[in-house]
Amino acid sequence: MAEWLRRGLQILARRFDSGSGLHSPPAPGDPEMSSATRAPVRRPLIVAAIMLSSFMIAIEQTIVATAMPQIVRYIGGLSLYSWVFSSFLLTQAATTVLFGKLADLYGRKHVVLAGIAIFLIGSIGCGFAWSMPSLIAFRLVQGLGSGAIMPVTMTIVGDLFPARERGKVQGWLASVWGVSSIAGPLAGGLIIQHLSWAWIFWINVPVGLASAALFFLFLREDVEHKKRSVDAAGAVLFALAVAAFMLLLTEGGSGRVFLPALSLAVCLVCAALFVLQERRAADPMIAFSLWSRRVMATTNGASLFSGAAMIGVTSFLPMYVQVEMGRSPLVAGFMLTAMVLGWPIAATWSARNFHRFGLRRVLIAGAALIALGGVPFVLLSPTTSPYVAGLGSLVMGFGMGFFNTAAIIIVQDSVEWQERGAATSSFVFARNLGSTLGAAALGGLLNWRLTSGGSGSLQDIQRALAGGSSATLAASKQALGEGLHLTFWGVLAVAAATLLLALWVPHVELRPRGEGHGG
Repeated sequence: MAEWLRRGLQILARRFDSGSGLHSPPAPGDPEMSSATRAPVRRPLIVAAIMLSSFMIAIEQTIVATAMPQIVRYIGGLSLYSWVFSSFLLTQAATTVLFGKLADLYGRKHVVLAGIAIFLIGSIGCGFAWSMPSLIAFRLVQGLGSGAIMPVTMTIVGDLFPARERGKVQGWLASVWGVSSIAGPLAGGLIIQHLSWAWIFWINVPVGLASAALFFLFLREDVEHKKRSVDAAGAVLFALAVAAFMLLLTEGGSGRVFLPALSLAVCLVCAALFVLQERRAADPMIAFSLWSRRVMATTNGASLFSGAAMIGVTSFLPMYVQVEMGRSPLVAGFMLTAMVLGWPIAATWSARNFHRFGLRRVLIAGAALIALGGVPFVLLSPTTSPYVAGLGSLVMGFGMGFFNTAAIIIVQDSVEWQERGAATSSFVFARNLGSTLGAAALGGLLNWRLTSGGSGSLQDIQRALAGGSSATLAASKQALGEGLHLTFWGVLAVAAATLLLALWVPHVELRPRGEGHGG
């Protein structure tokens, strides 16, 4: 049966490949992915597997937000509401670099299949969750699987395609995230209305199994078998340091003293021990020599700030449009859809013009558009047309498309093949860490404004969100608007930091296929 399925899919792939632009004969002696590139007919099917796994993760991040009020209604735990989201981001950010390293050591296929399995286990567990702590625990497992899938699939794209084709595939992957941002809320509403909330998570199972089957059948790679050491101690210390830092940012503005102080102490101790461990490890999880290179430090640093800018807009713009502008949730959603539309268009265009303008120019243009897109948000007021917010989202979406597509190719083409997994995961890690830190820092900025404005309690602000009309509630609503406006200034600041770091990225030449990829 497996052989019959393989042959049928290969026939479909040949027909698709003939007109897709994905088929290009490998150069003689090309070592890039050995057997994978010598059989280019597999590439469309592997791209399909990557798109399925990316869609599974992307839609999970939007569909859960729609379903959470109903989930809380059934299992309780409103005080732990935000941890359902932050726990996923936490393990995803903390393990991205680890799995990128494992992909270099043991091959992409084994790691991505393990990541899909872990993600599906977490998804099934979430559907069976009996309390909020149990749901958070299974979301941690989901984040662990996502930490393996995202960097390794991007590395596989880098292995299979030369830079001029790679940008086109990155544009397709960006469109997956765009479609999921629109389909997620709609699917969440339909599932909640007609099915059990557990299907919010169980819907991942068929998608994940289809993706795993395609990877298993068609991804081929030659990995040299030799004794290898895994820096398990470094991985544990790294995860603990990042987790403690995230907890510090989350709880720093809560008014409690003990937990933030403990988090800070754990973060500092684990970070110091991690540095010592990496300096003495035979095969360290993070090679400081890689991160110390100017191209890696500047590109990843810019990626971190771009992630913070993006999460700031997606988290706080819908609330401002609904509360301060008095618009419907549908209008608020359309304001973010503008970003979704700009991203894949820019990614596709930039992929076709790298050779004309150069990677660095495209990167800087993208960073400039991200900063320019942040300007309309600080100009918003209750009487401003929502189209102004949509314009900012559209410009920022174009910037993200240019920036991220150029950045990942710069990172991948500045290292040898055996370092590509670690380099790619460092880029994904920086972007994920930026999103996590950005959400925590900008949320803390909002909380600080709300608690220091003297305009009522948080309960008053919650009642204002529900449409209250008393004088106290009106003051609370005004304080919320001022706090959201302050977060938009924060978004503009990190967007400007993205541009400044992008200007420091050195020039990187596009590598011809098969050149300088050792191994």
